[in-house]
Amino acid sequence: MEVVPYSGETPRVGWAYSKNHQPYYCRRNKRSVWKREGDDTASKPERNDNRKERLCKFWASGNCVKGDRCPFLHSWSLGDHVSIIATLKGHTQAVTGIAYPSGGDKLYSGSKDGMLRVWNCHTGQCERVFDLGAEVCSLIQEGPWIFVGLPNLVKAWNTQSGAEFSLDGPVGQVYAMIFDKNILFAGTQNGQILVWKVRSESETTTNPFQPAHVLDGHTRGIVCLTIGRNMLYSGSFDGTIKKWDLGTLQCLTTAKGHSSAVMSLTCWDYYLVSCSLDGTIKAWGATPEGGLEACYTHKEKQGVLALGGMSIPVTPNEEVRHDILFCSCDDNSVHLYELPSFEKKGSVFVRQEALSIHVQDGNGGLFFIGDGTGLITVGKMASGVHDR
Repeated sequence: MEVVPYSGETPRVGWAYSKNHQPYYCRRNKRSVWKREGDDTASKPERNDNRKERLCKFWASGNCVKGDRCPFLHSWSLGDHVSIIATLKGHTQAVTGIAYPSGGDKLYSGSKDGMLRVWNCHTGQCERVFDLGAEVCSLIQEGPWIFVGLPNLVKAWNTQSGAEFSLDGPVGQVYAMIFDKNILFAGTQNGQILVWKVRSESETTTNPFQPAHVLDGHTRGIVCLTIGRNMLYSGSFDGTIKKWDLGTLQCLTTAKGHSSAVMSLTCWDYYLVSCSLDGTIKAWGATPEGGLEACYTHKEKQGVLALGGMSIPVTPNEEVRHDILFCSCDDNSVHLYELPSFEKKGSVFVRQEALSIHVQDGNGGLFFIGDGTGLITVGKMASGVHDR
């Protein structure tokens, strides 16, 4: 499969944090950067016969009696460029959302225990706790706003003014949210995407969020949302990905390629990248007709729960960078792959499956992983990841 940029544009490598992503066009039966020699469709799961790359479950629970004689790994991380620097304790159930504003000194986390916690990034201490009265299934940040997805409700909190608003309309849990150009999108348990527009001229005492639209089409709950170049992408428990025009809010195409729930979506180098409980990560490109076509499939041995992307400098002047994909699996591991080769660069291990990953450029290589026990693992990806 050959991949060529539309309109003669020069390909831009990196994560689409500027939200101007647009997939490449894909042509069938020709070579793609995603293909590996000798494999026309997908990468195969790596055979992991090295026990030192597998976490010792007894050590993790504090009960390994073999010590240095144990053939399994006694560390929460694996890889020369991956290090764990802190563990934040406070939540009593699974962490479902993490937000760390770039350049800020506060970390925000939401959990199924119904708590929103505010952490001091310098001390690692929890400074404030908000009891929301119901389990949190999603949390995002945009500017001064923190948005929390709750059953049948979205809570909006302005961290500067202290103003709080309740956005009614969702049916069931709010599993996913994303904000773009003064518009908030929320994916709900009943398969709808609710849309609110922000009235910037409103006073803080008046709810600035105005219901604008409801997007229907998925037959089961919306699990993930991402945005790129005037397109909204949604992934669902129904196993499909839908592409929506942000201008018209119309569904342009539906992609079917996963055999189970689509758990996470992200954009890289003009591609849409998805993961699923079926154990695959897929890269999608746009067809000339405007559809989505799977260009490459990477296979894991376990279901894949969440994705995140980070760009790491490998030269002092940061002119050369390499892109790392974080991939959370339901065997309590998070693997780090360099794109587009999917060469493994390390792993992080957690006590229960990681449902939330927050990684972001501009924060010194920091990443945050929330697991099923309520712990937040703070780690760092060192520069020079490509130097061996």
